[in-house]
Amino acid sequence: MAAAAAEKVAGRGWWQRRKWAVVEVEQKDCVCVCCRLKLYEFCLSVSGIFANEFNVLRSPESVIFHQGSWPIPGERIPDLAALSMGFSVEEDLSWPGLAVGDLFRRPRATVLVTVTGIDKLTLPEHGISYPIENAVPFNLDGVANAIHTLFSEETPVVVQLAPSEERVYMVGKANSVFEDLSVTLRQLRNRLFQDNSILASLPLNSLSRNNEVDLLFLSELQVLHDITSLLSRHKHLAKDHSPDLYSLELSGLEEIGKRYGEDSQQFKDASQILADSLQKFADEMYNLYGGNAVVEVVTVKTYDTPFVRKSRSILESSQTIPGDQYNLGYSYNFNYAVVFNIILWIMIGLIIAVIVISYNLWNMDPGYDSIIYRMTNQKIRMD
Repeated sequence: MAAAAAEKVAGRGWWQRRKWAVVEVEQKDCVCVCCRLKLYEFCLSVSGIFANEFNVLRSPESVIFHQGSWPIPGERIPDLAALSMGFSVEEDLSWPGLAVGDLFRRPRATVLVTVTGIDKLTLPEHGISYPIENAVPFNLDGVANAIHTLFSEETPVVVQLAPSEERVYMVGKANSVFEDLSVTLRQLRNRLFQDNSILASLPLNSLSRNNEVDLLFLSELQVLHDITSLLSRHKHLAKDHSPDLYSLELSGLEEIGKRYGEDSQQFKDASQILADSLQKFADEMYNLYGGNAVVEVVTVKTYDTPFVRKSRSILESSQTIPGDQYNLGYSYNFNYAVVFNIILWIMIGLIIAVIVISYNLWNMDPGYDSIIYRMTNQKIRMD
């Protein structure tokens, strides 16, 4: 009986150990499943953050873009455009995609096209693409102001255009070059049905000429064609020393996605037509400027934060700003280090020069060193 009891106890212990082993295996499986779910969620979040792209379709040899997958912050895209044109920015851009090129041969034009409603276009393989981190709305107003300030006498071409919003900004010679450019929706619609429009040569596929959304998308392509056509009549502007700036915002593809859906054939055809038109536009602008132009395309599915333009009403009451109760000093701008180094090394050079000159004058031999001091000798013969 004792042996039977011992065998029973041993069997019960074996069953208990098996039960705990099964529980432990189930816990490990649950942990693995949870880890996979967390990893899947992380991948989805990362793909959502870096879904948008910054594409370089054309660039001269003086502007070097390295091949890689480094994400660029969306708010630093205007600084990237300024650096590629040779301008300085207030905050350093520590992004390895852009290298220091030829400082004495900067591009004559920078073209930046922003396409909303899609995260990636099927562009040619010879272009360079970078993911965008934290895609926020941006503008090139700072770059346009810098060009207008530094090259005000040469009147460069500065064009900022959003056809679907009827928003246009032209500075310098752009007012005379693009005076015939259609900018309002009514002008764009009438331009499409003229004899020399893109409808005569562009394959529409599933798109229709009778749909307003399709016509809005096609009118933006017409603007791209008209810019190169009008600029080809003034090729001398591409040979001057002042840099030109073109900033275009295209949202017609986004409207097609809202109208037909992103899985529709119309959206797929429009995406391919837009990619081909952008590449043709980039090649024509690059050739018009003699291979010395940067053409970039930004594709944004949706912005992370809405774009808010700062404005101030003339009826706004003035508010008194309280004084600095901590007696803090004013903040220095980015030119402080430059001015400080210039003054410092000039002072050091002047001090060293004064010491060397004073030492040599003090130890100069009046009777040997100079004709001026030899004239003071009492034994000079009078001829």
